[in-house]
Amino acid sequence: MTQPSRNLPLRLVGAALIAATLAPLPAAAQDSAAEARLRKVEAEVRALQRKVFPGGDGRFFEPQIAPETTPATTPQTATGAPSTTAVTDILVRLDALEGQLQRLTARSEEQANALSQMEMRLAALETAANAPLSTAPALPAAGVTTPSISAAPAPAPLPAARPPVQTVAAPPPAQTTPVAAPSPARLAAVQAITKPQTADAGDDEYSYGFRLWNAGFFPEARQQLLKFVEQYPNHSRISFGRNLLGRAFLDDKMYDEATRWFLKNYQANKNGDRAPDSLLYLGQTQIAKGDMPKACIALAEFAATYPLIATGRLADEYKTSVAKVKCS
Repeated sequence: MTQPSRNLPLRLVGAALIAATLAPLPAAAQDSAAEARLRKVEAEVRALQRKVFPGGDGRFFEPQIAPETTPATTPQTATGAPSTTAVTDILVRLDALEGQLQRLTARSEEQANALSQMEMRLAALETAANAPLSTAPALPAAGVTTPSISAAPAPAPLPAARPPVQTVAAPPPAQTTPVAAPSPARLAAVQAITKPQTADAGDDEYSYGFRLWNAGFFPEARQQLLKFVEQYPNHSRISFGRNLLGRAFLDDKMYDEATRWFLKNYQANKNGDRAPDSLLYLGQTQIAKGDMPKACIALAEFAATYPLIATGRLADEYKTSVAKVKCS
């Protein structure tokens, strides 16, 4: 019985040590769990900060709470960097826009100046084209190919005698007097001239006027040709009709009316079938009137505008007309 009693203190000491050892375990376990939770929360906060405030390139505000720092150590120097960069970009873009605006303004002013100069030149050309032909210097008939003749204004000579279209188309009152009381013999002779009857009524009217003119019945021919010109202004023979009407006046020594119709036919269409004839007969009309300077201008214009016809189809009439004038 003495041996168990001897080991009893040892057992008590061991139990006390075990109890002392086991006593603080719950508190240590609690501290470890709290530390783990605290570290987990800190890691989540750092991850959240990386998502909300990514990078350090100055495009975002720096977080006020950073890992392993306190709010007191938050940097203060980077707050003005983004605004300074934005202002700089705006100023650069404004400078570029102002430069482009200055270049556009200068180009607009240059174009406006060029347009103004073109309008001035066009007005000068129109003024020169509409200038009276009588103001042009008289040209010698022999120099028909000189540059001064080809540079003459486009309108034919004698614009002062150019009538309005209405007055030209209407027969003058004096035209009706020669045919007011024709003799029976004349009436019979006129009636003997038949009027063509074809599918082209306009051509029939012109052909009948030509037959009257060819027979020497100038007043009747003028009346018939005026009818053709008024009723068929777009006919293919309109150039023939106007020219022949001028000749019917010229052959009857009605020079002013002849001048009007020759000039009208030439100006209406310079490429017309009888426009060259009208210009040549215009010169002949001025010769008959005794106005030699205007005759020289008309003949020079004819030779310069229609050189092939002046040496071809109308060569004889042109030479005869030139021989009648002395152009200086």
